[in-house]
Amino acid sequence: MGVIKTKGIILAQSNMGDNDKMVTILTPDLGKIGCAAKGARRPKSSLMAGTQFLCFADFIIYKGVNSYKINSCEPIEIFYNIRLDIEKLDYASRVAKIVNDVTKENQSSYKVLQLVLNTIYMISESDKNLELVLSIFKIRLLSLIGFRPIIEHCTNCDEKDNIKYFSFKENGFKCASCGKQDKSAVEISDATQKALKFIIWADSKKIFSFEMSNDNIKQLALISKIYLNNCLEKEYN
Repeated sequence: MGVIKTKGIILAQSNMGDNDKMVTILTPDLGKIGCAAKGARRPKSSLMAGTQFLCFADFIIYKGVNSYKINSCEPIEIFYNIRLDIEKLDYASRVAKIVNDVTKENQSSYKVLQLVLNTIYMISESDKNLELVLSIFKIRLLSLIGFRPIIEHCTNCDEKDNIKYFSFKENGFKCASCGKQDKSAVEISDATQKALKFIIWADSKKIFSFEMSNDNIKQLALISKIYLNNCLEKEYN
């Protein structure tokens, strides 16, 4: 038991009682935690701003025997633009939902939190294609949590050249010959191959620093959607 200082982003919130909130916070050191925010819904509450959905803030939290309670919070970034655009809010909400599903308490979440903040920032502050941003997020997240696809060679014959397919059965690339025999495989362009490699291997601050044609964005979106659903064994619309 005791007082804990940490940073975090609000992944979810729900009303509790007349004036209180229950919030889910993703932190770098404590992982995902549920916290009671007493009086946070009162108009003049010092907790109101910092406990909004998607707010990134400094938190001082009291840990009891079985629960956490927010003592104080200071917003660092509220991603204001997302709150003004229903489409941006929709995509940011998808990011929060997925992260909420894959993270746990007492789990080091520094890299995941970093990815979430970079993704939400891109949604909020840039004009980048939102489907591309979401696809990049999904592939990178899966790679961070233990589902990195095999992209160095064909998953069947180890061929490094003439890669033409992505196999959902084998979780990675397949060459032209092997891919034709795999009913779970989809044909992919050279640009999509390069994008997948970049998303997985690039520095975390640079993963959004490329553009694609609309056709290749659709291809990457299809791969990221099916691969995410398969890995997490859940249907994300």
